[in-house]
Amino acid sequence: MLSSSPLPLWRDLIVGACAAVLKAKRLFTSLRSVALTALRPLRGLRAVRVRSLPVPRLDLAPNRLRSSVVFALVFGVVTTWISPAKAEPQALGFGVERLSPSAPGAGWFVLDSLDMHGGFGGVMGLTLGYAHNPLVIDRGGQHLAVISNQAFVDFGFALTYDRFRLYTNFDRPLVIEGKSGTALGRTFTAPGINPATPPDVLTDVRIGFDARLVGSETSPFRLGAGIQLLAPNGERENYETDGTYRVMGRVLFAGDQGLFTYAGHLGVHVRPLNDAPTPESPRGSELLFAAGGGVRLPVGGTSHVLVIGPEIFGASAFRALFGGETTALEGLLSGRLEGTASDGPQLRFKLGAGAGIDPRFGAPDFRMVFGIEVFDRGNSRHLK
Repeated sequence: MLSSSPLPLWRDLIVGACAAVLKAKRLFTSLRSVALTALRPLRGLRAVRVRSLPVPRLDLAPNRLRSSVVFALVFGVVTTWISPAKAEPQALGFGVERLSPSAPGAGWFVLDSLDMHGGFGGVMGLTLGYAHNPLVIDRGGQHLAVISNQAFVDFGFALTYDRFRLYTNFDRPLVIEGKSGTALGRTFTAPGINPATPPDVLTDVRIGFDARLVGSETSPFRLGAGIQLLAPNGERENYETDGTYRVMGRVLFAGDQGLFTYAGHLGVHVRPLNDAPTPESPRGSELLFAAGGGVRLPVGGTSHVLVIGPEIFGASAFRALFGGETTALEGLLSGRLEGTASDGPQLRFKLGAGAGIDPRFGAPDFRMVFGIEVFDRGNSRHLK
């Protein structure tokens, strides 16, 4: 039985208690009749003499004895028959966000264009995201939106040099809310983070490093590698962290051919948390995969470029690789407008909207993302 709020839960408890009282009353009446019939021959019993030896008078106090026997019988039967309801295990929470952003300056929201070049450069970025129904229990005729609305702001900073990038990301939740209840043998308590509540702490901090290993910044094929360390911060019960250190390692690829551009990655998410059998929860380490492509359209001559295309990304737990309950798959149609100068401050604006292709395991019903970055690639002459 599913209870999506405290009121139905208390209603069920009250109805159950009333039914138990009525059954106990009927049982008490039946046992009382039986006890009265058994005790009837004892009424009026008095002391007698045997061989002139006095026998103390036996005062059975019929009313008191009768009440005590009936009470003992009823108490024993009722306490055995009416047992307290067993509480469902409590779901402890985990980091539910499935949008694992690429490094500041990577171009795409999830993918990486691997176009680092020039001397010392830097990037500052701000990303806002919203997801609808990222955590919904919808199995066995039960439906519970544990998290129906989730919004976050991400601050990113990166340093680049030649083909290398060192960066960090700080996420802060803006909204995480949904409905509490029980489903599939677990009790879920929805968080209540919203702009009206006191400011929450930052969630898991990311520190990452990327390197392009093959190709130049404009090659038709570029190959690289990246690694991220996630340091735990925040509260599990707010579904903003796993509460453990995590590592993500990826093999990155990208390229440009005329107006066409593409990118992708394949990697591993070392995730110690295995919260089985809680539905929709992490199942340990995961396989990461993503691919996307689009067109590059010059805007304003050659000073800016507009890139539009889809990003497909997901994750699947190794314990049940590509299983229906352990795989998240999501699509995002993204576009970005960015400056193309090789030196000096440039702006990049990004906008994306999408949905869960298979909205399970943290993939939402739909998602919207907006980002803005200020970057300076550094002039190539700085390398000389």
